[in-house]
Amino acid sequence: MSVQPSVGWGVLHLFVHIDRERVAREPHAAKRSLDAVASLRADGHQVMIGSALGHKADIAVMALGPDLARLQRFQSEFMAGPFTLTWSFLSLTELSPYTSTLEDERERLVSEEQLTDEDEISGKLAVWSDRMVHYQQQRIHPKLPQKNVMCFYPMLKRRVGDDNWYSLPFVERKRLMGSHARTGRGYAGRVLQLITGATGMDDWEWGVTLFCDDPVVIKDIVHEMRFDEVSARYAEFGPFIISLLNDPETVFANTGLTTVD
Repeated sequence: MSVQPSVGWGVLHLFVHIDRERVAREPHAAKRSLDAVASLRADGHQVMIGSALGHKADIAVMALGPDLARLQRFQSEFMAGPFTLTWSFLSLTELSPYTSTLEDERERLVSEEQLTDEDEISGKLAVWSDRMVHYQQQRIHPKLPQKNVMCFYPMLKRRVGDDNWYSLPFVERKRLMGSHARTGRGYAGRVLQLITGATGMDDWEWGVTLFCDDPVVIKDIVHEMRFDEVSARYAEFGPFIISLLNDPETVFANTGLTTVD
């Protein structure tokens, strides 16, 4: 059986603790989980795995791809190893409804860059359109880089009194999100941000996954974005989990697991 979303891919985050008593009884049980990762990758899905810092988990796993049923089987196969599941998060890749349109970009070129020549405007719009095609493809069908650090946290928009995000007109929400996006673009090349939708699928509305090589960048981007009105007034954040990414064999070895029969 296959369960494929009509738009986007499934994204499954798993956070596990190592069952040390079981490791003592079955020293090579982690090989089952290692085989599960290899099998999912062979089926055309991506898996990122890291050793987590702090008490929230020992290992963090991010699996994504077109088939939710395959992700569920992967979860069962991975958890056949010596682990206890401490937290999970399910979401789908998606496009933001607040993404700029061609007309938005035309208006920006005229108002901000003071362009009047139609040929020059058309040329810039063609370049912008090509860039947006790549951007949208990366949001819906992302190819994740192998970075040193992965940070995951869930979030939602407030629905309380005057701070009810969903009572705002669309044009105002789009304006606020546009300002937020400009802050994020200041970190282009230093951090990759993947925002996935979880409304109706998990207890939060979005999952945010950040990938980078320098952990300071995570601290900086999250701090700076919290001063944007869309975060300061309308956002609630869940727990943050930081993990150090590597190949599965190295992650398992770094956490004291044996994977060789």
